[in-house]
Amino acid sequence: MAPVDNTKGPMALTNPPSSTGSANSNPNPISNPHDKEKDLDLELQAAKGAPISDSEGETTVGRQIELEAHNSIQYRTCSWQKTAALLFSEYICLAIMSFPGSYATLGLFPGILLTIVVSLIVWYTSMILWKFCLRHPEIRDVCDIGKYLFWNSNIAKGVTVVMFILNNTFIQGLHCLVGATYLNTVAGHPTCSIVWVVVAAVISLIFSLPRTFSTLSKVASFSALFTFVSVILAAVFAGIEDHPAKYSPEKGEPKYTALPMAGTSFVAGLSAFLNISYTFIGQITLPSFIAEMREPKDFWKSVTAVTIAEVIVFSLVGAIVYVYTGNQYMTSPAFGSLGNDIYKKVSFSFMVPTLIFLGVLYASVSARFIFNFWVELKPQTRTHHRANHTFVGWAVWTAILTALWICAFIVSEVIPFFSSLLSIMSSLFDSFFGFIFWGVAYIRMKREDYGPNFFRKEGLRGWLELMLNILLIFAGLFFLGPGTYVSIETVIMSYRQGEVGNPFSCANTAV
Repeated sequence: MAPVDNTKGPMALTNPPSSTGSANSNPNPISNPHDKEKDLDLELQAAKGAPISDSEGETTVGRQIELEAHNSIQYRTCSWQKTAALLFSEYICLAIMSFPGSYATLGLFPGILLTIVVSLIVWYTSMILWKFCLRHPEIRDVCDIGKYLFWNSNIAKGVTVVMFILNNTFIQGLHCLVGATYLNTVAGHPTCSIVWVVVAAVISLIFSLPRTFSTLSKVASFSALFTFVSVILAAVFAGIEDHPAKYSPEKGEPKYTALPMAGTSFVAGLSAFLNISYTFIGQITLPSFIAEMREPKDFWKSVTAVTIAEVIVFSLVGAIVYVYTGNQYMTSPAFGSLGNDIYKKVSFSFMVPTLIFLGVLYASVSARFIFNFWVELKPQTRTHHRANHTFVGWAVWTAILTALWICAFIVSEVIPFFSSLLSIMSSLFDSFFGFIFWGVAYIRMKREDYGPNFFRKEGLRGWLELMLNILLIFAGLFFLGPGTYVSIETVIMSYRQGEVGNPFSCANTAV
């Protein structure tokens, strides 16, 4: 795969011209109303969907920074290091501890190989996304991209918004449940689990309040560091303890396999593969991060650093824990496989920051979209509240976050098969946000640069990249079809095995 490192490459996207003469044309989403008399041609051009060149894109970002220089809330303040911290906190998370279980199903060699392949695919699609955002610096989130990719269709944006909000809210709900799982594990289930879910939601709401990613990046660094310590401790403890949890002489010593065990079903194998893939697929947040970078052209540094760390940490932790736990004693997350209760509680406790912060991150991304939508309903009177510390601005921001966390709590408790439903949602949404969007983005940008036969004009590389991006689209369709089927089958199997609980259950969820 050829690295995409040319930030000055001719990759612009032309959208159908909008009716600039209409009295109902959208106001510039970048500038404040009192700045309209200034020279904002570039911002207006971008806001109407017209393509801009690289130099104009850099000028537009510079103009955005200039316009917010005197605001009390400045958004374009993230360095690439701060953005990397946000990405580390998103990807280096509890899901790492599900990799040993996936390796147990797939076998050690296919598991590690798929980890590397999926990471490279996500890195490549992130590069396409990044270049798209460089050409359209007015983009604030993936919902804007959904509209631009499909010829400025408001229907496409509406569908993207629904997927965007549902995806993020379900992830928030998952972290409410995981927070309750941790509290049950360390406290010994002294009270109803619903109480712990509420506690996790309230704590998450408080940490969601900062308005800029620059501020959140400080907590993100803390979260990523503690998660790294947590998984390393889990791997070390798995290696030094005498036996894993629930060890018995009848089952024997832990056994691992290089290839899938005989009898592994299609549903089990594909489910393990999807589990690995979902951990890597996080492109839904990237446009929001890029929108607050002072130098968006440096984003490649952030995502490349994180990808390298992902491959190393995921593969090592997954392999080490799997080898010392074996197929017979594997649990997910793998903390439950640690036989020593102190080892389990210590390693799991270092995971606390990410149990809270990852939900916080997705809540913040959703709240930004809703807050910006509220501002743009009446930009003449509300833009000031986005750019400055005002009572109204903070009241609306807090109300949005409160509503999001209430929704997350409700969906996590009212649906008895919530974890499996989350897998279904991931198949439906990640098919677009992880693959289809970026294959389409590549083809559209190249067509605008070189015409419909662009792949012929770039020689062998053009043909290979076209084939790669067509494969990305088909990969997304695979996630959408067989991926959704496997997720639904998992729900059915859970019902048959009696693993589905009741809504608003007080049951002990400790690992």
